[in-house]
Amino acid sequence: MPGKTTLSTSSLLRRRLLLAGGAGLTGLGGLLALPGCKGAATPKPDAGRLRLLAEARWPHRLHIEGTTAGGLSGIDYDPVRGEYLLISDDRSDLAPLRYYTARWPSPQVAPPEPVGVVQLQRPGGGPWPNRRNAVDGLPVPDPEALRLRPATNTLLWTSEGDVARGFGPALYESARDGRFLREFRMPAMFQPDPAGRRGPRDNLTFEGVSLTPDGRFAWLGMENALIQDGPEPTIGAPGGPCRFTRIDLETGQADRQIAYVPDAIPLRPLIPGSYADNGVSEILMLDADRMLVLERAYATGRGNSLRLYEIDTRAASDVLAVDALAPGNHRPAAKTLVADFAALGLSRLDNTEGMCWGPPMPGGGRMLVVVSDDNFNPLQITQFAAFEYADRP
Repeated sequence: MPGKTTLSTSSLLRRRLLLAGGAGLTGLGGLLALPGCKGAATPKPDAGRLRLLAEARWPHRLHIEGTTAGGLSGIDYDPVRGEYLLISDDRSDLAPLRYYTARWPSPQVAPPEPVGVVQLQRPGGGPWPNRRNAVDGLPVPDPEALRLRPATNTLLWTSEGDVARGFGPALYESARDGRFLREFRMPAMFQPDPAGRRGPRDNLTFEGVSLTPDGRFAWLGMENALIQDGPEPTIGAPGGPCRFTRIDLETGQADRQIAYVPDAIPLRPLIPGSYADNGVSEILMLDADRMLVLERAYATGRGNSLRLYEIDTRAASDVLAVDALAPGNHRPAAKTLVADFAALGLSRLDNTEGMCWGPPMPGGGRMLVVVSDDNFNPLQITQFAAFEYADRP
């Protein structure tokens, strides 16, 4: 098709903006910033924890094996095959639910090369339905994150759920060829409430997933708080605590849960009162207990903010049995700022939602790789970035 890139091998916009309105202002973000327009106070990061190695982009609406690539919301690396796995949050609107594979052996030399696409199957086989063809008793998944289980060579992937139709957020397991294997049972707190007084907020649920190094546990990261736990972040105040839930992959049950408080929105919109948000977009285990947490914010006309934090899951209290989080009934995880992406030398900050460890670096260092979700919006980008990561001394 003219004007589109094709290789041989919508969705509701993630930021809930109209293409001709708020998204148009997004593209002008740096040019339209108002002098003296300040957001929340900026914490001081640890010095030198991330060093930019390379940055690359895929063309808008890149075609891969007959599908439109975009909406890349999760990424993981397979060291055996030397390839990255990338899940799209297209809710089967442009093509059936899917993940892509790509190789990026020399980040400083060339962009990631697409390898193929795998369709994720529904229970019993066949593609998941889209919203126009929803099936009674079956959700329309909203994929947001994925991880490879090396021990089983299977994929864990999250869905933010189909809250409007009564389906809560979910964690699924699929074979590498896309066959559906199982859905994990979630605690009752994640079930939608028809009255809207408790439970998950639509499109603000399981945004991140990560595995412990031994492969036994998966952590699920909420983007924002459950309704009963507190409000969404505002420009002047942090949000209510997000619940991070640990799933024992052997038993299939949740066995621990901690609270994490996202920052106040760090940027003020260009037009007062227009759209702005902040929330957790990905989590990644550093070791058995420590976790990296990526907060992604957006403000109309100002663009994106990305901050990477470190927490120790052992330092937070277990809230799995706490019905509603409130001051005094739990201890949230303390967080340390690792990096503000605005200071890392990227050509642009966009809607970064995927984060993984890449291949080992010469000398034994760790490579951190991120990818942005372009929302299938021509004013946004599919951006890959690779960093050298330095742990605390």
